[in-house]
Amino acid sequence: MGKYQKLIEIIKDGESDTHIAFDDLCRLMNKLGFDERIRGSHHIFRKSGVPERTNLQREGDKAKAYQVHQIRSIILKYKLRLNQDA
Repeated sequence: MGKYQKLIEIIKDGESDTHIAFDDLCRLMNKLGFDERIRGSHHIFRKSGVPERTNLQREGDKAKAYQVHQIRSIILKYKLRLNQDA
């Protein structure tokens, strides 16, 4: 199991929302097929077929817990998976 597949499992588990590295979460979103736009400290992710727009911001070197929760909801709702080449 690769690094980002493990990260998906950790996010789905929901026990470590305060311990997810911000940079890893952004890379995961890109690997899941989201397009990223950066406006100041806001990293905005969009994906065709997913109407929710996700806005991530740092909290030190970690992602904010409520934003990890939002990502979990999107992953589960749309059954998102890594691409074969990711």
